Amino acid sequence: MARPDKGIAYDAAFDVLVIGGGLAGVCAAIAAARNGCSVGLVHDRPVLGGNSSSEVRVNIGGADAHGSRRHARESGIIEELRLEDRLRNHEPPVNGRITFVWDHVLLSAVWREPHITLFLNTSAQEAIMADPETIAGVVAYQSSTFRTLYLRGHIVIDCSGDGQTAADAGAHYRIGREGRGEFGETAAPELPDDLTLGSSILFRVRDLGRPVPFTPPPWAHDFPSDDDLPFRDHSYFARAGFWWVEYGGTLDTIADAETIRDHLLAYVLGVWDHIKNHGDHGAENFVLDWVGAVPGKRESRRFLGDHILTQRDLTTPATFDDAVAYGGWPIDLHPPEGIHSNEPPATFVPVPRVYPIPFSSLYSRNIRNLMFAGRNISASHVAFGSTRLMATGAVMGQAVGTAAAICKRFNTVPRSIRYNHIRQLQQTLLRDDAYIPGIRNTDPRDFARIAHASASSAAELKVEDHDSAIPLSAPRAQLVPVSANRVDVVEVLLESSLEKPVELEAALHWVAGYDDLANTGLVATASAFVPPGATSWVPFEFHHPVKPHGLYLVALGPAEGIAWCTTDEEPPGTQ
Repeated sequence: MARPDKGIAYDAAFDVLVIGGGLAGVCAAIAAARNGCSVGLVHDRPVLGGNSSSEVRVNIGGADAHGSRRHARESGIIEELRLEDRLRNHEPPVNGRITFVWDHVLLSAVWREPHITLFLNTSAQEAIMADPETIAGVVAYQSSTFRTLYLRGHIVIDCSGDGQTAADAGAHYRIGREGRGEFGETAAPELPDDLTLGSSILFRVRDLGRPVPFTPPPWAHDFPSDDDLPFRDHSYFARAGFWWVEYGGTLDTIADAETIRDHLLAYVLGVWDHIKNHGDHGAENFVLDWVGAVPGKRESRRFLGDHILTQRDLTTPATFDDAVAYGGWPIDLHPPEGIHSNEPPATFVPVPRVYPIPFSSLYSRNIRNLMFAGRNISASHVAFGSTRLMATGAVMGQAVGTAAAICKRFNTVPRSIRYNHIRQLQQTLLRDDAYIPGIRNTDPRDFARIAHASASSAAELKVEDHDSAIPLSAPRAQLVPVSANRVDVVEVLLESSLEKPVELEAALHWVAGYDDLANTGLVATASAFVPPGATSWVPFEFHHPVKPHGLYLVALGPAEGIAWCTTDEEPPGTQ
């Protein structure tokens, strides 16, 4: 197709055109380039990173759920980038405290790839179609040079969040919340609507060591009492910005973006006025050091692929034969009214373990050469509550970038990869340090597959002392690895505040995996008496065979007046 006649100042063609330089787009571009593609990476801001950049400063969340899922973490390209940041960065990765160092880590990673051409300050504005089902390229505008660019691509990957290129191409999408009945999602509203999650602006404060007054501008919102911020903890202002300063879910988060930004500035300064001037919050010596000018947007368009991820796919993880990525953050949904809501600012539906993300949710169902990664993938609003996390988007980005390279190798389109070349895609991802739930590495050239580990000695699982005790006001459990083929006696250090001995029952359960507590089974029970008014080791005699080399839970309680002693040490394998 001939290039559009619009005063084009620059014309270039690439194997892969990536729209959006957030973490999904950066990882997609790097993956495609490393696998042999020429890549044009188009980003409408002066720095890479999207919501994680120093412009917005949102901490990177993902499968580890900020540490609560301790045996999960994203691998591959995003892990390379995070490790590089920890080597070079002096600031912790928390909301409001992301620095330019992270921007430069991303920029250096892109610049190191000779096959990537980076276009910063460049907005992809119009999709040029070769035919109704194929994108030929985009018309983009670079604000810093006042140039109009025509950028062509055999494969187009929209990682921009809002998906303007994909929408302009006619890709099918949804906005808003599905009704509960459409997918049988318990976390969905009863009826469908066009409401979304809102956007947030973060801030950072600094302790000057002396009293500092704050006078809000007249347009700042007024929050005179804590009752005006229900369920919104604002005690941690010195450590991080508040993600719950949220607004826009009842508006159009694309068309009303400027209005949303203006309101958020008024809310941030109003919250700071509340902390400084309404009640004693310990903020006398603190001053606002930075307030974001760019909101972190959570939700807008979600594009439709051959599969739409739903709540059931996440909470009872399916086995997808085309799995290429994974998530693990709980389903994290916010009231559309944001800071104006009297409800808690977030509700969480747990996901029992990391869940696979299928390739069929990462390409368009009606535009042949279009893929996407990040918060705009093919998911219901409820499932999006988990898949929207940035580290999750990054592993999707690596998946679609690698898929684009396989499209080039076979001169084909994404849907053909799904049905004809999915094993090549999965094995290439595993080779490149990705992890895919349920997919094993079968590369005959990988010597790690025939490696054998052995130990010359073994250490007894032993803890010398305890640091605190957790009341058995609810059931508690300890996860331990068992190498033998039976469990005879388990001794538990218990603290009793009672005046008489009490009989306590312990249960031994097998567990499918460290974070797979939805799949357990009772093996045996045992009872023992807890001595009164003392801290003592209590033996529970199971004397029961077990399957060796497995994980088992020892569960106790509830029991009033009894506490289970704990230690800050964490011997390997325990949880």
